[in-house]
Amino acid sequence: MSLRPVLVLVVLGALHGTALAGTKFTSTWRAPEATGVSFAGQKVVALVISADENLRISGEEGLVREITGLGIQGVAAYRVIPKEELQDPEKARGWFERSQAVGVIAMRPVSADKERTYVPGTWASPYYSSLWGYYGYGWGAVYSPGYVKEDTRIVIETLIYRVADGKLLWAGLSESTNPKSTAKLLKDLVEEAVKEMRKQGLAGGAGR
Repeated sequence: MSLRPVLVLVVLGALHGTALAGTKFTSTWRAPEATGVSFAGQKVVALVISADENLRISGEEGLVREITGLGIQGVAAYRVIPKEELQDPEKARGWFERSQAVGVIAMRPVSADKERTYVPGTWASPYYSSLWGYYGYGWGAVYSPGYVKEDTRIVIETLIYRVADGKLLWAGLSESTNPKSTAKLLKDLVEEAVKEMRKQGLAGGAGR
């Protein structure tokens, strides 16, 4: 997996996590002018910024499915913008505006880091907490060696913009640890993003 933001998703399919810690937003921000703004019943473009076309398309379709379930008219960016003009801001802007979408939900990988942690063996046992507890235990015990645990942490940012004036309405940074697969990571991320949208009222209100 490349650590360059636009390539982070490419190698996710090769990850084999030993445990799934899930996806969670570690920080969020909402613009003051977002108060009272709701995308319910309106068209919103789902955009996943990735150099891998298959992952970009699957991510956008996944996001569309989720927001459509909230009463938003979701449309994937790849269906709106020609591939050859996708990365050109000026050309892409015209396509967004002609699509008559009121908003854009963009997801972009930020980083992928591996963390190595040494997990001790029997030294973590309560027998080691005191000299005399260890003294009786030590004579009859055989040492169990520790091991090194490696975790993969994926950080992705989610941004919500208004098309009319290009204003950022909401932003969030999420973390996923040891994703089992690309599909699972995207599903978890989209679900958490939608939850945050509902909390902020952008998807029709928190009570829905």
